[in-house]
Amino acid sequence: MIKDVSLGSYYPVESPIHKMNACIKLLIFIALVVLIFLIKNFYGFLALGLFLLLVIILSGVPFFSVIKSLKSILFLIIFTVLLNLLFSDKSGKVLFKIWKLKITEHNVIFSSFMALRLVFLAISSALLTLTSTPIELTDAIEILLKPLTWIKIPVHTLALIMSIALRFIPTLTEKTEQIVNAQKARGSQIESGNFIQRIKALVPVIIPLLIASFNIADQLGDAMDARCYNGSKKRTKYKKSVIKLKDVFACIIVAIIFTCCIIINVKLGRVI
Repeated sequence: MIKDVSLGSYYPVESPIHKMNACIKLLIFIALVVLIFLIKNFYGFLALGLFLLLVIILSGVPFFSVIKSLKSILFLIIFTVLLNLLFSDKSGKVLFKIWKLKITEHNVIFSSFMALRLVFLAISSALLTLTSTPIELTDAIEILLKPLTWIKIPVHTLALIMSIALRFIPTLTEKTEQIVNAQKARGSQIESGNFIQRIKALVPVIIPLLIASFNIADQLGDAMDARCYNGSKKRTKYKKSVIKLKDVFACIIVAIIFTCCIIINVKLGRVI
């Protein structure tokens, strides 16, 4: 599962999505997150799913690279579905009963919607990070949070922290995989045994990972000091963030999709 994490990884390729302004991509991502939680029927999810499929095709990113992000949250999806199946609202037609636990039609639909929301959130997040470099995301976050400078909040520092945290995900993932393979070579049974045994087997992985994390952070700090980095000073940018016609066109398309999904909610009614 560790090697399946794609969040934070950048996939370098020439595509219309890669060339889009990072601020626009971040705003579109926020709009999609809001839309994902506003959709209340399957037709809305179908429209959003087709839109995301089109974005994947236009991005030039291999479909499997995007789907890898789902493998890393597979346990969360299964856990969420089971939790909602067994313990959410029991109204509606009873489909079957397990001892004192009733599975109703409402439970099944609600669980399906929660699973779809998690899937679409993971795909949207993966598309954002796969098509945007850490520097682009840092600049985008800094620009969007710029109004906070009026109340003396260090926006550039916050943006840098977010970007480094995001970029560290694939780095720590790779480091974790190396440690796990090293422990397996020494005969450690990390992926076998019951739940308690697996938790105990993770101790030889977590401690070296923490040490490696501190070492990487220390090296990064030294590199920034060597370049005389000072986040408090006004910094110039090599590439200016410019909104082009294609960015406006993308915003219009997302606005149309957003409106269509809202209309579908109103016209076809809520399922949950």
